[in-house]
Formats: sequence, C-alpha cells, structure tokens
Amino acid sequence: MAFESRSNHLTHNETAMSTLEELKTLIHKSYGIDPATLKADAPLAEYGLDSLALAELLFSVEDHFDLELSDTPATVSTLAGLATLIDTLKASKA
Repeated sequence: MAFESRSNHLTHNETAMSTLEELKTLIHKSYGIDPATLKADAPLAEYGLDSLALAELLFSVEDHFDLELSDTPATVSTLAGLATLIDTLKASKA
C-alpha cells in the first residue's frame, strides 16, 4: 500500500525529471542528439539548436505534451527551464 501511495504522489522534482527525460527523447528523435549527452542546465544552443531549431522544438513540445507555449519566455534556454515550464503549464491545465 505504501508503494501505491508513493507512486501516486510524485514530488515536483520527480515530475520534472520525467518531463526532462521526455524532452531528451524528443530531441533525440528530432535532431539525433544522444540523450546521454544532454545536460539539464546547459544552453540549448550548445547542442547546435539555433533559433529556428528551437522554434521547431517548441512546436514539437506543444504537440507532444498537448500544451500551448505561445507565451514562452525567451529566457527559457535550457532543458531544465523548459521542463519546469511544461510542468507548470500541465499543473495549471489540470
């Protein structure tokens, strides 16, 4: 029973990690970047994602997570920042 309770109450960090892993998989599928090389706090530009690639990624994120990111702050420049934004939007949508 304790396991069941634990699995139904993920902490914010666990949810963010799950979202982060989904983002890594999405980037791998879209750009062929090895998920193991993607660091949560590294600038996305470090992986060769220019502004056009980032825009395409955000469209993919919208489709994948069924969210609208039209008001995405320009300051979201890392996977961790994007994962946090996604989790915040998912929570407000629920």
